[in-house]
Amino acid sequence: MRYARVQSKTVLDNTGNVNEIPVLLIEKDGEINPLWSLHRYLLKNRTKSISWQNKLIQAVCLLLDYMEANHNCFSDPRDLFESFTDAVYAGTFNEDGNDPSGLYWLPKQTKTARQLLMALSDFSDWMNKEFGSIPLNPWREATTYEERLNWATLINKSNRSFLGHLSDPDKMAEVAKKARNVIQRRIPVGDHGYVKAFPEEYIYDLIFKGFKASERETNFLNQYNWRDIAITILLHGGGLRESEPFHLWIHDVIADPYDPQLALVRVYHPVVGVPPKDFKTPDGRFIPTREAYLRIKYGLPPRNQMRNIRHAGWKNPKMSDIQQKYMQVHWFPHAWGYLFLQVWKLYLAKRVLEKIPDTHPFAFVSFKKEHHGDMYTMASYRDSHERAVQKIGLTVGKLLGTTEHAHRHAYGQRLSQAVEDRQVKQAGLHHKSEESQDVYTEPTIERITKELARASQALENGEKLPMVVDLDAWLNQERKMQKYWIQRRRTKDGK
Repeated sequence: MRYARVQSKTVLDNTGNVNEIPVLLIEKDGEINPLWSLHRYLLKNRTKSISWQNKLIQAVCLLLDYMEANHNCFSDPRDLFESFTDAVYAGTFNEDGNDPSGLYWLPKQTKTARQLLMALSDFSDWMNKEFGSIPLNPWREATTYEERLNWATLINKSNRSFLGHLSDPDKMAEVAKKARNVIQRRIPVGDHGYVKAFPEEYIYDLIFKGFKASERETNFLNQYNWRDIAITILLHGGGLRESEPFHLWIHDVIADPYDPQLALVRVYHPVVGVPPKDFKTPDGRFIPTREAYLRIKYGLPPRNQMRNIRHAGWKNPKMSDIQQKYMQVHWFPHAWGYLFLQVWKLYLAKRVLEKIPDTHPFAFVSFKKEHHGDMYTMASYRDSHERAVQKIGLTVGKLLGTTEHAHRHAYGQRLSQAVEDRQVKQAGLHHKSEESQDVYTEPTIERITKELARASQALENGEKLPMVVDLDAWLNQERKMQKYWIQRRRTKDGK
């Protein structure tokens, strides 16, 4: 069986709205047809992220390959899925390093394998509900041990959820008693090891040497790559994710009214964010959302909905203003905000010099002749950042902290060392959950080693360190949680 993935445009009605989703084409008996069940499932889940869609497509392709290589080995789909699960986790090589099936799969990371197999299980559940097919990974009654684990997970999720107090204990109990036929491997829990933060001692070299465009250029606007310097400052001094600057519009950067030398930067939600009030419909009304603004004025979708090189992801961060639906960049330290405003002005002057046409509202554009004025892509910035890092004598690598995302880690490390309040750190990083910041703010191995060495030296010098016994506190917390759930149950039963 041969297959190919293509991008499709599906029209559901007469409105002109087009849904761009991936399609899997299958060749069978000389005919090529879409895998219609998968297409329908993706269409019903078209609001989910491109990453989720890609994971599902990848999982289905792996299953098709496995079925082709082992079509004569199984009569029960559930047995096939169990063996397929083992192959995804452990690979397909035998003890001699050979693979008679011809798949030659290497073992996948536990996290990646879980995502693929869970996506496939959910798709199979939907197929069973819609068409009555045999589920690959059906639900069964959980063992006592599995039920305890499920309860722990559900309670933890409820406690961390903003609307957790509305959870129904009866529904939670029902869910806790279920388990998948094929249990996925658990992901190891622990610290994140070396935090991949960009080294602070090299940041100014990166900006003023790495992004220097020409030594011989007499025009100051052409001496530096002001666009990529501005993006780097947003990541390093503002803590933005790599994709977020690519959603900025020209209108989104102004001077702070309370401090005119400081940049005020707001990153609006690419779909439902409030657009600028500079364009009206023919009947005189302002456009309500950025998606509508883009489609009506420019004939474009938001960048998180684009399926080409112009795509820029959106992690759905915590908004600073839920009415206008934007998150404000919090400079740390403030000096980055002052520097950014100066760089921004120079970048705008460069745009004027290049005579950029009004074909879209996005702030960062390409100056290359063949793409003049087009949206600047994340791939182009990555290439530029890599060249700048190498230019100042550093090696590009995730574990070395010299990739683009390492700037956000550097921002998080600065926050962790200077700010005690977890909610302030959460706001700076625009996380919905306090725990999400841990990967950015947890102490590095080097910092822990230094602190323990200092403490060891204190002990050797005869100093006594304070000891805290947490057992009593833990028991009190357990009793409190038991009372909490008993009271909730009584309230629900009307007692």
